[in-house]
Amino acid sequence: MTKISVKNIDGEKVKDLTLTDSIWNIEVNTDALKKMIRLQLDSARQGTRKTKNRSEVSGGGRKPWRQKGTGRARQGSIRATQWRGGGIPLGVGPRDFTFKINKKERVLALKSALSNKVQERSLVIVDNFNMESTKTKDGVKVLENLKVADNKVLFVTSDDAEKLYLAVRNLPNVLVIYVDEVNCYDLVNADTVIMDEAAIKKLEEVLK
Repeated sequence: MTKISVKNIDGEKVKDLTLTDSIWNIEVNTDALKKMIRLQLDSARQGTRKTKNRSEVSGGGRKPWRQKGTGRARQGSIRATQWRGGGIPLGVGPRDFTFKINKKERVLALKSALSNKVQERSLVIVDNFNMESTKTKDGVKVLENLKVADNKVLFVTSDDAEKLYLAVRNLPNVLVIYVDEVNCYDLVNADTVIMDEAAIKKLEEVLK
């Protein structure tokens, strides 16, 4: 079993917490982790690309000249694909970049991301995020107390933690999410992950 210190927002040790090894101390599966991160990034792509085909361009309802007798090549519409301003043949359309990953692989990827943070000593656990004010300077003070002021920090909260969110929302290197929103990309992208004790327990209940 893996033990880790629990601190308060002043940076003082409160107690030790035992983590479940099957979640927080597994061998990191880099393939599953990379696949899950690629899925998240691809899902964020809009895929909004479009060219108009012959049926979508405006105009061209009338035959430009008669079929025979002009000496020119026969034409049926000025919006045919060979005309300037005509439809695009075999043009691109909107695309969905997402792909599927089975549930076991998703869980393995998330466990790998969590275990990676523990193994790198980049996980900080606090008893709660109860703050007295919402001032940014107090948010900075919390980061300084936990000795992560210079890092890219991800806060994972078990409740809305409104005061914490308001205190750090103007800091460019800080992100606050609910425990239900925990994902591989945000975990890997952060230098330090700070969770409250209740969030740890909830993750263990879901991933056991």
